[in-house]
Order: sequence, then structure tokens, then C-alpha cells
Amino acid sequence: MENRNLQDAKRIVVKVGTSSLIRANGKINLQAIDELCYTLSGLVNEDKEVILVSSGAVGVGLANMGLVQRPKQIPEQQALAAIGQSQLMTIYQQRFAMYSQKTSQILLTHDVLTYPESRENVLNTFNELLKWKVIPVVNENDTVAVDEMDHQTSFGDNDWLSAVVASGIDADLLIVLSDIDGLFDKNPKKYADANLIPEVTEINEKITGAAGGTGSRFGTGGMATKIKAMDRMINEGRKAVLANGKRPSIIFEILNGKQIGTLFHKK
Repeated sequence: MENRNLQDAKRIVVKVGTSSLIRANGKINLQAIDELCYTLSGLVNEDKEVILVSSGAVGVGLANMGLVQRPKQIPEQQALAAIGQSQLMTIYQQRFAMYSQKTSQILLTHDVLTYPESRENVLNTFNELLKWKVIPVVNENDTVAVDEMDHQTSFGDNDWLSAVVASGIDADLLIVLSDIDGLFDKNPKKYADANLIPEVTEINEKITGAAGGTGSRFGTGGMATKIKAMDRMINEGRKAVLANGKRPSIIFEILNGKQIGTLFHKK
């Protein structure tokens, strides 16, 4: 078993899923957001460099407009993202300000990190913000990100986006907070005898087989998208943890070596 003490991680990407930000009834989970902001502010006070990749724009847009179901039409989804993203950033700014933590917003499309010049520019921006102890709040630019022909603008989901960002800024650790306690050998929502897999050192057929299923009605990412992101982390020699985001302060416990969630790393 790998030593779980991750305190040496200096540059940390935290990805939070829609299910951690939006309650099952569709309302915004202000308690979880507040705890997340408190935790990440605490990490910056410990001289960590923190990047938050946050889903939730469409979910917050749904709550704002009083809608129950995520619409199927792309223009409607993008309109909700436009509404939700500004409100989400307002909430983050308010909550982070309570802990005297400065934030910024970076909205990305896939091509920005593909073309060398724009990639260099955005990575320089990240590095400057981190130097200033500002937390970049990152999301996909959902209002424009649609893939057509050979012009790829969409990441597909924020799990993959968080891995791409972690790779680009040379992060030591990626923490993905979801609505599940980690990777299980089978779906724990269906099978009572499902067992948590505490550690993964390679993504093989057994692991991808255990990762079937999609996300919540408010989000897009399921376990398969998380495994794809973790595979990238392992291949690049970075560490990643998948854990439950219901109580975001568990990030402190994860860094202190407590066996929480599933640790992904190269053998």
C-alpha cells in the first residue's frame, strides 16, 4: 500500500462535481460550497497552490430558472450555463471573501489548450495567479463549447478538464470530489456487497469494467469519465484521489494520509 501522506503536494487541483454543489432537490448546496471555500482558503494559508475546477453552471442555472429537468437542446443548455456561471462565481466570491481569499475565473475551451500560443498564454496566467496566491476557479466555457467537424472546443466533461489542467500546470495532485466514496468493484448504488478499491496503480479492463454508469441528472460525468482522467494522471506519474464531496473538508484528511476514497498513482 502506497504511503498515503500527501502533505508534500504543493500544487493541487481540486475538481468538484455538480452533485456536490446542488442538492438532490435542485437547490444550491450553500453549506458544501462554504466548507469548500473554507478548506481551499486554508490550503492557500499553508502555502499550497490551489486550482478549483468547478462544475455546476448548468445546475445552478436550472435552480435559478426553477427548472427540474436538464433540457436536451444545446442552445437551452448553453443559455442555462450562461445564467448559472455568473451566479456560481458570485457565490464563490462571496464565500471566499469571508476567508479573505482572492479568486479569479478562467473559462476554457479545448482548443485553447491545444494551440501552442494560446496554451502558453493561459498557462502563464495560471502561474501568475498562483504566484499571487489567488485561486483560479476553472470551468469549461459551456456557452461556446460545441464540437463541429475538426474544430474541437469541448472537453466533454470536467473530469477530463481537471486532468488536462493538472497536466498543463504540472500539478502534484488532483483531488476529484464526487457523489461516491471512491472507485468500487461494482456499483454500490445497486449492490450492497460492493467493495471500495483503496488504491489503483494501473487502469486495466477490470478497473474500466467496475466504472460503468453515468452521473446525476444535474451533471454529465459518470465514473467512466473519472477513470479516463485518472488514467492520464497515472501515466504522467501524478497522484490523484477520488473521494466523496459531501463534506469538502475531508481534503485536509486526505492530505494528512487518512485512507479516504481511492488513491491513483504509478507503481
